[in-house]
Amino acid sequence: MHLGLGAFARAHTAVFTEDAMLAAGDYEWGIIGVTQRSDTVARQLAPQDGLFTVAERGDGAAPARVVSSIVEAISGRDTPELVVERIAAAATKVVTLTITEKGYRFDPRTHTLDLDDPEIQADLAGQPPRTAIGQITRGLQQRALNGAGPVTVLSCDNLPGNGELTGTLVRGFAASLPTSESGSLLAWLQDNVTFPSTMVDRMVPASTEGDLAAVEQELGLRDEAAVVAEPFKQWVIEDNFAAGRPRWEDAGAFFSADVPAWEAAKLRLLNASHSMLAYLGLAAGKETISDAVADPAFRTACRRMMLEEALPTIALPAGLDGGQYCAEVLRRFANPALGHTTAKVGSDGSQKIGLRLIPTIRGTFDAGREPRWAALAIAAWMRHVAITPAADLNDPLAAGLHAVLPATRMPEDVVPALLGFRPAFDQDLAQHEGFTGLLLHWYRILENNGPEGLGNEINHG
Repeated sequence: MHLGLGAFARAHTAVFTEDAMLAAGDYEWGIIGVTQRSDTVARQLAPQDGLFTVAERGDGAAPARVVSSIVEAISGRDTPELVVERIAAAATKVVTLTITEKGYRFDPRTHTLDLDDPEIQADLAGQPPRTAIGQITRGLQQRALNGAGPVTVLSCDNLPGNGELTGTLVRGFAASLPTSESGSLLAWLQDNVTFPSTMVDRMVPASTEGDLAAVEQELGLRDEAAVVAEPFKQWVIEDNFAAGRPRWEDAGAFFSADVPAWEAAKLRLLNASHSMLAYLGLAAGKETISDAVADPAFRTACRRMMLEEALPTIALPAGLDGGQYCAEVLRRFANPALGHTTAKVGSDGSQKIGLRLIPTIRGTFDAGREPRWAALAIAAWMRHVAITPAADLNDPLAAGLHAVLPATRMPEDVVPALLGFRPAFDQDLAQHEGFTGLLLHWYRILENNGPEGLGNEINHG
């Protein structure tokens, strides 16, 4: 089962699974894909028998290929009972997820299930579950009642300790059920379900009409579910499975006991840089990430954040060269064929900055240095929030963010107001004078001097 059947899952998990079957000669596997917020992909795949095209773009791109590992696509929004039924089926051995950070419905301060979330409350009350955590837990509950056997739940989202977090949320949901249900379910989960951590990496932008037309020209067939992706792909997995699994290692996946180190490197180097370029690009009116990284000043800021602030504050996994990784990140961002938009990458910022940037800021301060460049990324996000109307701000906490903004949009008012927004910043960091000063410095340059003045400051900073 795969929950969150977006473009990334099709270009990553589905490809790894098909390649594993081809390499091992084991064709007993298939993916039941579940769309979460929309039924679009399910509607696209249904008349195509689950087949879709992956078209690589950029240096080293392979020819377009048709992927056949998805055997069923269903709408989780419209048929939640069917999702529960499929998770509970004895044939299901692994449940994978790419539901984005906000899909987990957790409290970012406690990393526990947000029991105040209205949809979580509805799922707990017994309605057909519509949240991913609700669907998984109810599916596991039914699985326990049916005697369907062990299963693995495998998060593939950009969250530190994503396996441990997913397990905490599922157990939190189970513990919040009536006592007559929770005790036996929690005991069954302990003995029958594992939650390995993973790190995934492949840049997969949303397909455009131009992408679909290009695929049609290559294949001679119209594919409404085609996806485009960079040639690079990576999957690091903790080998902790309760039941069977495809031989993903035969497809190039890497099994490691140190997944957290790989996660930290990706989150705080690649993902943090992606966010920085998105908000700087939005401030400068640049449409794509490749446009943003082509700006020499923005590229300099990104490189210096990685080399001077992020790298010194993380422990790299064995075998990963930090300098080479940073250079590769910038090279991948520069791929113009992907068309990754700054607006898309910059969405859901309240869910991302705490994972991607705050640990580097804390680590740099703890080492007695100023997180100058990471603070620039936060300041650019703050200004993006302040100048974007709440209705247009693509963020699940848009209403709350705008509720704390002052009537005036002066830097000295906006910065402390957003620092006081507790879902994003805790009190210690909000009251850190050095951090506040850095944010005000960059915000004022963005506000008063624009992209050109910002470029001058970066180049001479």
